[in-house]
Amino acid sequence: MSHDLHESLRDNVRILGDSLGRTIADDLGTGFVDRIETIRAFAKRGRQGETQSRGELIEYLRRLPDRDLLPVTRAFNQFLNLANIAEQHYRARFRRVEDYRPGSQPVLSELLQRARDAGHSPRRLVETLAGMQVELVLTAHPTEVIRRTLIQKYDAIDDCLTAIESSDDYPERGVRAQGRLEELISQAWHTDEIRHERPTPVDEAKWGFAVIENSLWQAVPDFHRDLDNLLLETAGERLPLDAAPIRFASWMGGDRDGNPHVTARVTREVLLLGRWMAADLYLRDLEALKAELSMWKANSALKAEVGDVAEPYRELLRRLLARVEATRDWAKAQLDGEVFEGGAIIENRDQLYAPLLACYRSLCDVGLDTIANGVLLDTLRRISVFGVTLTKLDLRQEASRHAQVMEELTDGLGLGHYRDWNESQRQEFLLEELVSRRPLIPRRWECSTESREVIDTFRVIASEQPEALGTYIISMAAQPSDVLTVALLMKEVGGRVSLPIAPLFETLDDLNHAGEVIDRLLALPGYRALVGDRQEVMIGYSDSAKDAGQLAAAWAQYRAQESLVEVCQRHGVDLTLFHGRGGTVGRGGGPAHAAILSQPPGSVNGSLRVTEQGEMIRFKFGQPEIALRSMEIYACAVLEASLLPPPAPKPEWREEMDRLAEIAHGAYVGVVREDPDFVPYFRAVTPEGALGRLPLGSRPTKRRQDGGVETLRAIPWIFAWTQIRLMLPAWLGSGEAFAQRLEEEGGLESLREMRDQWPFFGTYLDMLEMLLAKADVGIATYYEHRLVDEPALKALGERLRGRFARLNDVVLEVLDQQELLEKTPLIRQAIEVRNPYIDPLHGLQAELLQRNRDADGAIGADLSRALMVTMAGIATGLRNTG
Repeated sequence: MSHDLHESLRDNVRILGDSLGRTIADDLGTGFVDRIETIRAFAKRGRQGETQSRGELIEYLRRLPDRDLLPVTRAFNQFLNLANIAEQHYRARFRRVEDYRPGSQPVLSELLQRARDAGHSPRRLVETLAGMQVELVLTAHPTEVIRRTLIQKYDAIDDCLTAIESSDDYPERGVRAQGRLEELISQAWHTDEIRHERPTPVDEAKWGFAVIENSLWQAVPDFHRDLDNLLLETAGERLPLDAAPIRFASWMGGDRDGNPHVTARVTREVLLLGRWMAADLYLRDLEALKAELSMWKANSALKAEVGDVAEPYRELLRRLLARVEATRDWAKAQLDGEVFEGGAIIENRDQLYAPLLACYRSLCDVGLDTIANGVLLDTLRRISVFGVTLTKLDLRQEASRHAQVMEELTDGLGLGHYRDWNESQRQEFLLEELVSRRPLIPRRWECSTESREVIDTFRVIASEQPEALGTYIISMAAQPSDVLTVALLMKEVGGRVSLPIAPLFETLDDLNHAGEVIDRLLALPGYRALVGDRQEVMIGYSDSAKDAGQLAAAWAQYRAQESLVEVCQRHGVDLTLFHGRGGTVGRGGGPAHAAILSQPPGSVNGSLRVTEQGEMIRFKFGQPEIALRSMEIYACAVLEASLLPPPAPKPEWREEMDRLAEIAHGAYVGVVREDPDFVPYFRAVTPEGALGRLPLGSRPTKRRQDGGVETLRAIPWIFAWTQIRLMLPAWLGSGEAFAQRLEEEGGLESLREMRDQWPFFGTYLDMLEMLLAKADVGIATYYEHRLVDEPALKALGERLRGRFARLNDVVLEVLDQQELLEKTPLIRQAIEVRNPYIDPLHGLQAELLQRNRDADGAIGADLSRALMVTMAGIATGLRNTG
């Protein structure tokens, strides 16, 4: 691969850009296209270091008439979307999903060889892969800015690029594809890119199901087929039929935390939608199988099942089709609130799997293995992964909401005030009730609407097949009683504890006490009797970073995982860690392979859950080829972390990290919490105020409507700093920590040793480097110049930029580099190619924010929309935004 952006990538960017230019010219005239070209030329020159051109760009943008502001922002936003399509297309062709150090793209075949060289038997490889439990949890995220209708057009554009590239021998195909491409780009240009209403949680869930239908449905059997062939080659045996190393879960429609729109009714509707969609997809599979399995040879078991017929496989499939069709009609009737009068439906995975397994065994018994291992095997694999619900739905709720139910119950029943009890009183009460035979909740209980909603959610759990649901996650969990309360409510409403219950630890304080809380919980015999020998714990990345700064949070997460591993080993419990990572670095994002291998040894033991969020779902799973590669990366990383775990850090590295984290935490808190000018500066210089009006996710941007930074959700907090290219939450504090260390004797050697020998620290530095490269102090300065007029706030901005410059210097020194991203030219070029298109959006955004403030938020609909488009475009251009 050449040092330069690959030719085909450049060609495709040009093809798409030219087509967009023609579309815009048809719509708004060539004069308007000339204006866009002028803006682009100014931006390009400005990037080549001509300060005068930067000034000219801003002047030109400010002189644009109001009527041009919306089309100009749309043109640049649309170009950035097309650039992403071209890059995505290139990655799918060259199997590069992750931007990472050259040569570190994991390949399964090489990894299996390394595991064998390290003394692992072929049998052990098969067992580890077969027993692997990786769940990728799809979550809706407010930063998925792009509408579903546009995503479909973009996928079709991708197909056109494929057709154009493979048309050398058939030029007329290329001409047809080019015509279709023009049509699609024109359709996209004439489609409003900003939704008019916020999506509902049900819309978000439909979006998740669409990813399964359009991409994963194909990628999953392909992934298993590749794995199968690989194991045959290296270990001489196939992957067991029911093995599903990677499965999918979802939060869409189940995540209640701070989202009042997710109710028990919504959860029930999403579960039914999943059943309907699954039945619909399996019907297509079964119809295809019925067409293909026309054989007459069958074993006695199958003949006994279907009787004496000419085509036994078709007969069995005909019966199964009738049941699956009935299932789809039943789900539709339920969704429409109608009575279902059809026949027997499919309730669980086994009812769908068993008949097909009978066909498979029969084909193998009569020597037709080739046919058995064809499309029939693909369908069996799909059932192993997707079941009859497509995903497992997780539920998440805040600990305080459960405590409120207990308070109302104990008060109503005259037992006292749960709220006033200490932890040991609460535990005693909950454990007693957990074994009690009598119900705690009265039949006709009068309670608040909030508590009724919590109880109704547990009713949904009780009425569902266990395989439809994933984990019950408790956010803001701080004590064992938080977990016991959920177990009790599950038992009270459903008669048994049916789901794994995972406390989520995310503030710095909670992370520091995580091990001790789980230790106290597992030491309660009553709790162990209920849940057995498994425990899931969720580690939150976003809120800890917002709370403590990135460096201190990353170290706290690492230490929390170590103590959880140790505690669970001591109690003889299998631990599954659930990583709540975001798309951005500030929220634990970054390449999955590196992230998994930088966890503490022993923390990834064949099982792992991890969230995949918002726009990253589309980048990693939106197309079959890329989804296949993403699944391979996860399988590789978990296999490697399980069989060839990274070394434990040396004691002196720990001391080093303790000190770095302490300095960084102090510096971060000193600015974010203690500087009285900080919140006013944040509100003045970023589009945070306008962000709440973007109809992005179904969740409100704030937890409460007043107050400082702590009331903001982690996502808008990061999103706002990203928009002005200062990326502050992801680096503030790190510079002080490194600088102080570099001034001391042996500091540089020590940091470089950690960089080279400790994956945790090496990955942290890589992330920091990528972030510094995407940040742009010049742009942040311009926002300040346009939007901030108080001298005290300007002085704070000056200090923040000084800290940024210092961090830049120390990172280069530790990495021993002249410039950022020296070793990953592909990422550097991807950023450089996009900058001339993002710069005008920054200029326009600052201008529109100022006008918006001058008008007290009452700018016209077109300008308001233009402001939203600038946010969407900048997010698109920088890719991992929220």
